[in-house]
Amino acid sequence: MRILHHLPLSPQCRLVRLALSEKRLPFEPVIERVWEQREEFLHLNPAGEVPVLVEENGLAVPGGRVICEYLEDAYPDTPLLGRTFADRVETRRLVDWFDTRFAQEVTRNLLGEKVDKRQFGRGHPDGNALRAGYANMRFHLDYIGWLAETRSWLAGPALSLADFAAAAHLSALDFIGDVNWSKAPAAKDWYARVKSRPCFRGLLSDKVSGITPPAHYANLDF
Repeated sequence: MRILHHLPLSPQCRLVRLALSEKRLPFEPVIERVWEQREEFLHLNPAGEVPVLVEENGLAVPGGRVICEYLEDAYPDTPLLGRTFADRVETRRLVDWFDTRFAQEVTRNLLGEKVDKRQFGRGHPDGNALRAGYANMRFHLDYIGWLAETRSWLAGPALSLADFAAAAHLSALDFIGDVNWSKAPAAKDWYARVKSRPCFRGLLSDKVSGITPPAHYANLDF
């Protein structure tokens, strides 16, 4: 059995979990408390970060985007980057958008302050960061809504890693109750379609000590 070392609320880990499940590749999720710096885990990834996928043959693949690119190469039957060059470029552009800009402007300011600081013992959330995160999220939800209204899926005609990258960040933020869906109906409709897919079931059943998600989190109809 392939093993995925992960943390439940890490967007990068959630992206990989969605990709694996959409490709119907069975895996065993193993929670890795990276702050413990286990020697065995550092042998798999000297950076000490999750996610890390370990194949049945022992191959260790570290990093969300590296894992997703590897899965596209190794298991191409369910393509998630798109079929044309234009689709693949746009998918990669949006994956980078969510894993870089959205992560810096929203996820780091909200999930990072509320959850990561607590896990790593780095003190209390910074009010300025929280305010910036909420303000930035409005812009990003509008952009997601515009994409969803002008295309079948975020990157084009087919579901792709772009949808999963966006949903990975938003689902983690939704778990802590930080997404005001009432202000973003187009983004909400798109997210409902994504989280209704079978690959999302594992994320919707996540349990995290000390955090109770809002009632709508696991509700496919919101």
